[in-house]
Amino acid sequence: MSLKSIKDVTYFKLNNEINRPVNGQIPLHKDKEALEAFFAENVRPNTKTFDSIEDKINYLIEEDYLEAEFIAKYSMTFIESLYTFLAEQNFRFQSFMAAYKFYGQYALKTNDGESYLETYEDRVAFNALYFADGDEELALTLADEMIHQRYQPATPSFLNAGRKRRGELVSCFLIQLTDDMNSIGRGINSALQLSRIGGGVGITLSNLREAGAPIKGYAGAASGVMPVMKLFEDSFSYSNQLGQRQGAGVVYLNVFHPDIISFLSAKKENADEKMRVKTLSLGVIVPDKFYELARKNEVMYLFSPYSVEKEYGVPFSYVDITKEYDNLVNNPRITKTKINARELEDEISKLQQESGYPYIINIDTANRANPVAGKIIMSNLCSEILQVQEPSLVNDIQEFEVMGTDISCNLGSTNIVNLMESPDFGRSVRAMTRALTFVTDASDIDVVPSIQHGNKINHTIGLGAMGLHTYFAKNQMEYGSPESIEFTDIYFMLLNYWTLMESHQIAKEKQMTFHNFEQSSYADGSYFTDYINADYTPTFEKVAKLFEGVTIPSKEDWAALAANVKVDGLYHQNRLAVAPNGSISYINDTSASLHPITRLIEERQEKKIGKIYYPAAYLSNETINYYKSAYDMDMRKVIDVYATAQKHIDQGMSMTLFMRSEIPEGLYEWKTTSKQTTRDLNILRHYAFNKGIKSIYYIRTFTDDAEEIGSNQCESCVI
Repeated sequence: MSLKSIKDVTYFKLNNEINRPVNGQIPLHKDKEALEAFFAENVRPNTKTFDSIEDKINYLIEEDYLEAEFIAKYSMTFIESLYTFLAEQNFRFQSFMAAYKFYGQYALKTNDGESYLETYEDRVAFNALYFADGDEELALTLADEMIHQRYQPATPSFLNAGRKRRGELVSCFLIQLTDDMNSIGRGINSALQLSRIGGGVGITLSNLREAGAPIKGYAGAASGVMPVMKLFEDSFSYSNQLGQRQGAGVVYLNVFHPDIISFLSAKKENADEKMRVKTLSLGVIVPDKFYELARKNEVMYLFSPYSVEKEYGVPFSYVDITKEYDNLVNNPRITKTKINARELEDEISKLQQESGYPYIINIDTANRANPVAGKIIMSNLCSEILQVQEPSLVNDIQEFEVMGTDISCNLGSTNIVNLMESPDFGRSVRAMTRALTFVTDASDIDVVPSIQHGNKINHTIGLGAMGLHTYFAKNQMEYGSPESIEFTDIYFMLLNYWTLMESHQIAKEKQMTFHNFEQSSYADGSYFTDYINADYTPTFEKVAKLFEGVTIPSKEDWAALAANVKVDGLYHQNRLAVAPNGSISYINDTSASLHPITRLIEERQEKKIGKIYYPAAYLSNETINYYKSAYDMDMRKVIDVYATAQKHIDQGMSMTLFMRSEIPEGLYEWKTTSKQTTRDLNILRHYAFNKGIKSIYYIRTFTDDAEEIGSNQCESCVI
């Protein structure tokens, strides 16, 4: 038998029976039966076996499946002991979906696709050995974290670690364009190259002059951002990773850019085909001033990036619109146009209802909370990466005269349910930080020098989390309740503390800090003030019980950390970010990111297979009442949970809002009709802004015909 000739399997049928209630009960045991059948009918008969671990590794190296270099950093005796440890942990997948996802998308297969060459334990072992870079103690620790699913590397890292013929360890990048043809050309080339290696790309167009702006003194000559959007969309379509999937990108535009209306219109179903973008994602950069003008229902001015850059001497993105707004309005040398702020706000909401776009980046909120020197100007394809950038200067032969800094996303995630069971929370997080440090240090994106440069000097990582709703349900806490808010507050404080501890330790060992550390609020100690003055002792009995055995840093601990950081610095410019982590959450048998689940039994359409059903983790009679669908939930609860976590996260979070076209009665006090309106989304965006939310990812709407508009799955992170 081979994977290509499997017939008469029962596991799909068994899995599908979950969706057919028996005597009013969900037959969850059918999923366990499907899981057992999958291993019996698919995995075990089609997994290549070896007489020993040494034989297996030698085969994988000789046949060019595995890199020899990272294996050579360890003795075979140690590797065998690592495998013995992993076997002793008796890992088992908890759902059919988890096993199906792993073996279908992550496990190494023979070149002909006939057989599996890896088990889950193999993939964990190779990840641990690869990220530990010869450090036996760290390798064993990482193996422990991953086999107990406390730590999950991002898809590109988990998939590619150790493989001889592999893609990059990262699949998410951010680049910026400045207002000249050389930069645009270089940007398109960068998008092509990054898409070729499997990356999703974020691009800001805010610096480009608007349609009708002068070129070399000739009025009305500029075409604006729309043709550039089309060029990028075509680039991603062309560079499609060997035909496996389309390249993926998002373009961002400042809400005060004169092309903002046409930018939004490009995603509408009835848009002119010449300007319509079908596969490109859209995001809007929103300064505080816009919220003020919309709230007051005032006229707003849109400013020409060309004239702003001439006046201020820096690209449009680097001008503080909120601070300079009145000066820009009153300056006769700034070209400007007038529109109604609230009408523009309604246009944003209309598009979100229709398509789920645009993403919203509250750029002033992000910069106010930013502890490092420089300016955040944009985000990525999943809206959780918020890092400072510097513009490049590209000459006529496409060389960098001034090398700026662009961004790669070096991501991993904690599984909240399992990390809370760790014998040593701090040790676990410190090991995860080490693994991600290897990813940032080992990444060398030479096809885009500005990304390579940014990564080299800033050493950024993004440790996140998933499984929050699962944890709440398992422990019988309502999502968004005061208890759940307190838990979230303490959990993310702990992530912040222990990543800071390890970043300081690495800086001390390497005698190296991130670029411009001395200009950060870490260096002068101001970043730590709130923590030194706060008390994180749980006030709810349930929360206190959940954190039993977990060391919660005291004010004195924070003060000591602040003093040490002042002396030795930090290695990483950024440390925390919460990605959507849709694909890897299935393997971890937990809910994605910090979102509430949408269904008790999730229905997924798999290519060539049909429907697969995934029951919520730990679903039982005891937990079912705590698994309220996101679509039936007041989104202010979701915003409150995310805002609580955001206080401790130096970057952002992929926060999706879930709406119904027919909103349940009594859910929102301002509703006089059940129909979802633009006002609903306007109110929720303002609420999120006032709560300190840095970004809003998709708006997902459950329509009257039971279809979903929008998505919370990051294209660059899914195979």
